[in-house]
Amino acid sequence: MKSSLKIAISLIATLIVLILVAVVGPMFNESLKLDATAFLRFAFVFIGLLIVYVVYFFTKDNDAWVVNTREVVYMAIGAALYAVFSYLFNGTVFVVPSASQVALRPAIVIPMFFGYAFGPVVGLFTGAVGNMFADALTEFGLSPQWCIGNGLIGMVAGMHMLFKNKKKSLNTVLITGGVLTALVSVVFVLNRTMPNMTFYDVANGIFGDAQISWFAGLSILIGFLMVLGVRFFVKNEDVAAAVTWAMLGNILGIGFAAISDIWINGFSFALAIVGEFLPAAGTNMLFAAILLPIVVVAYESIQRQSGR
Repeated sequence: MKSSLKIAISLIATLIVLILVAVVGPMFNESLKLDATAFLRFAFVFIGLLIVYVVYFFTKDNDAWVVNTREVVYMAIGAALYAVFSYLFNGTVFVVPSASQVALRPAIVIPMFFGYAFGPVVGLFTGAVGNMFADALTEFGLSPQWCIGNGLIGMVAGMHMLFKNKKKSLNTVLITGGVLTALVSVVFVLNRTMPNMTFYDVANGIFGDAQISWFAGLSILIGFLMVLGVRFFVKNEDVAAAVTWAMLGNILGIGFAAISDIWINGFSFALAIVGEFLPAAGTNMLFAAILLPIVVVAYESIQRQSGR
């Protein structure tokens, strides 16, 4: 089977799974029923998958896009792990003040790792499908456009395979990530007191208003500085590559999802960035810098022990 057909099937399979969860989920839980924005949400899912195919089209000769039985197995394992661990953490205990339901999610390292280790297609499926099932399990409602954003995180994490010169590509990624981090940090500072930041009061079981904290708002800057530290002070190049590309994937993937809510939820650009992007992407960045190196080192150790 040709590579282009395999990629197309993988992307279509991702779309079909998301649609099936959206259709079947409400049969078991009414809270999973999508509202009138369902078509628009899936329009952004299609746009996200189209972006992936365009990147593939221009780099299709690269082995990073190989999809065989091995990759299909990793897709299933990655999606299952991400769904389960996201469900365990995506509740109401570790909620971050935001314009929507955002929680601390150390499980984000799963699509980052699976994308980095097994390729962009595996990362995409792991992030998108795993997040969709996690949403269904937590019963907070389905957000397909955020699922595809999570998929883009894994996909971009795997794009390091597209470059022969690893060090040169890392410098480009760091500069790009640094510029984007600086821009969104400025948006935060200029909109620090924006109202209607929602949070969940666990003790009283209600939603209320709160401004985003300085730590949450600047967590993406803190995370970027930690990524810089990993890049320049950690001798293991694989760890540096994994963390650096995961950083960019996090910014682009969560950015895609947050900006889509400008049309889906009627948010302003500032609210999408301060109310959604920063609470989600900033905390994800911290986990990428802290947990991902541990996972990569453990994986390398297993590979050495198995003789691969």
